[in-house]
Amino acid sequence: MSDPFLLSRILLKFDRDADDDLIGELSAVAKTPDGSLWLGSDELTSIERLSPLEPGVYGAHQLFRIQEFVELIDDSEIDIEGMDYADGYLWIVGSHSFKRKKPKGTKTEKDLERLSEIKRDANRNLLVRIPVLNGQPVQSCATSDDAGDRRFAAALTRTEASNLLLDALKKDDHLGPFVEMQLPSKDNGLDIEGLAVRGDRIFLGLRGPVLRGWSIVIEIQVEASETGQLTLKKLDDGRRYRKHFVDINGLGIRELCFHGDDLIVLGGPTMALEGTMQVFRLKDVLERDRDTLWDEESGVLKLLFNLPFTIGADHAEGLTLFPCFEEDGLMVVYDSPHPERRPSDRSIFADVFRLPK
Repeated sequence: MSDPFLLSRILLKFDRDADDDLIGELSAVAKTPDGSLWLGSDELTSIERLSPLEPGVYGAHQLFRIQEFVELIDDSEIDIEGMDYADGYLWIVGSHSFKRKKPKGTKTEKDLERLSEIKRDANRNLLVRIPVLNGQPVQSCATSDDAGDRRFAAALTRTEASNLLLDALKKDDHLGPFVEMQLPSKDNGLDIEGLAVRGDRIFLGLRGPVLRGWSIVIEIQVEASETGQLTLKKLDDGRRYRKHFVDINGLGIRELCFHGDDLIVLGGPTMALEGTMQVFRLKDVLERDRDTLWDEESGVLKLLFNLPFTIGADHAEGLTLFPCFEEDGLMVVYDSPHPERRPSDRSIFADVFRLPK
């Protein structure tokens, strides 16, 4: 393991309508080939686009509401936790998690009652892709290579209880009990926080549950209908998903992104704990065609570096590749940013670290 090497800090400038629900709660980031940065907050139902203004500075903030492209159930938060760009689509995933109400610290009896209340915001069960054309999200567009082929926005099909993925996981030996119990994310329940897409393969990293110190990446493939619905495609073995177990020192997965054919894994404390966050490389993940289990002794999983740690602030949440000074760089954006990271009410610094080969 090498120490983290900070290549640069990038200033992200938002417009006058941005508030702490955005700048103080950044949870996902993706960089598209035109140089734009796309960001999401776990408190909102929109995505944000920033454009390069000058070296090290992004701005010209644009906001796009996800309901303009796919139907949402209500006005509750999506809890956006992962974002990626692949083959002309921006992909977004919600946490798919339940939540338990927080005590307010006023009346003991009322606080105990709040701790017994569990709910899920319906929009959290979202996996969506949105075409991007000339730097703008669109409902549909023709592909550049075939005028008869079109890209169109679509979301994973809802079911009576939730969606196709959660329905499939209810029968899983490892994850089924957590889904059936409706265990909240902050109680080590199901909590999707990572998303990485390559071709038709989608990798979802779980912050929880962590099972005996092992965290889980779910791999799925989807197929779409022009009605805007995504369904789970059968894999080569006839199943609807694969599971990749990784021992990342007992941490949950906070984000994923591809670097070549390797998966970069951001590990952080599960539930509501504070602690060190670490960056790992899972090698040649696209070569795996069955359930897998990897630790560092395997040579397939490698710890790259620890992120700087501040108790109560700078919780790393989003990753995207960001070449910098002719080096492979990894951009990190933060939830609960330290005040020194915010030079103004409408701006914040993201970090770019050297990504070891």
